[in-house]
Order: sequence, then C-alpha cells, then structure tokens
Amino acid sequence: MKTQPFKFLSRGIFLLAVVTSLLSCSKQAKKEEDTKAVAEEHNEAKFDKADEKDAAFLVTAAEINQEEIRLGQLAQQNGRLADVKELGKAMEAGHTKALKAVKELAAKKTISLPTAATENVQDAYKKLISKHGNDFDKAYCDKMVDGHKKAIQEFESAEMDSKDIDIKAWASSMLPALRSHLDHAMICQAKCAKMASK
Repeated sequence: MKTQPFKFLSRGIFLLAVVTSLLSCSKQAKKEEDTKAVAEEHNEAKFDKADEKDAAFLVTAAEINQEEIRLGQLAQQNGRLADVKELGKAMEAGHTKALKAVKELAAKKTISLPTAATENVQDAYKKLISKHGNDFDKAYCDKMVDGHKKAIQEFESAEMDSKDIDIKAWASSMLPALRSHLDHAMICQAKCAKMASK
C-alpha cells in the first residue's frame, strides 16, 4: 500500500517530462520553420532548374517587400526626424503596392511565396527596434540605402536573366520605383549624418 503513492508520483513525473519534451520539440520545430525556406522547398518540388531560378527571384522580391513594409511602419512610429517618418511612409506605401503585384504574378505562375514575415525580416526588425533617437534614424536610413542597392541588383539580374517574359517585364517595371526609393533614402541618410555632426 505504501508504494502506491510513490508509483503514481513516479508515473506523473515521467508523463510530465514526456509532455514537456514534446511541447518543447513542437515549439522548436515551429520556430525553425522559416516561411522563405518553406516556399523555396515547395518551388523546388514544382519546377526545373530554369523555372526554379525565376521562382527564387519572386520569393526574394516578396521578402524584400515584407521587410520594407515592416521597417517603414517602424520608422513612422520610432523615427525622430520628420524626414525619416516620411521615408518610412513612402516605403510602406510603395512596397505594399509591390508586394500585391508580386503576389498576383506568383499566383499566375503557381509560385509559392513566404506566407508570413521571414526570419530575415524578423531579424532586421529586431535589430532596428532596439535603437532609439538619432541612432534609430541613422540605422534606418543606412538600412534603406543598403537594402535598395541590393534590391536593384536583384531586379536588374532578373530583368537580364529571367526566362519568363512576364517576370522579366515585371522586374523591369519595378526598377524606376526602386531607384527613386534609393535616391529618397540617400537624401534622408545625408540629413541624418548632418544632424549627427551638429
């Protein structure tokens, strides 16, 4: 009789350990499932190498737009300079329109895109949200300049190398807006540098 409570207690502790372990594994699996990687896996299964390259470009384009929207919203909230807030608003508006366009194009081509913010987008947001005042403004403008330079390279490559006429045309049509965003970001970056030197 005396061993009964001990048996139940041992089983209870064992079951608790098993459940905790399973929940931990489940959370870890969900955390590690990057929406960009999931989209890329789906596209690898659907397309040959040439088409997969076009699919990878649209996945990257979607991720770029996600990031610019999210960081643009943050700039409107946390920016100190009016120019930074204005840049954030312009980025959110422009990239919301571009994200809608890339989703429509991807649907037409049966290309899978990230369904939520990718790990890269989340990381960029975490880095920026930790900054305040002039540090935030500078970091945001630097990020916009760097990000748009890289985006322009991606879109120029797609314009040149894409095998799909629609994707090639879309990449080409997006370049003027990206170059305009880069100019805007560089002006804002110069104003931030001027403020920092005062």
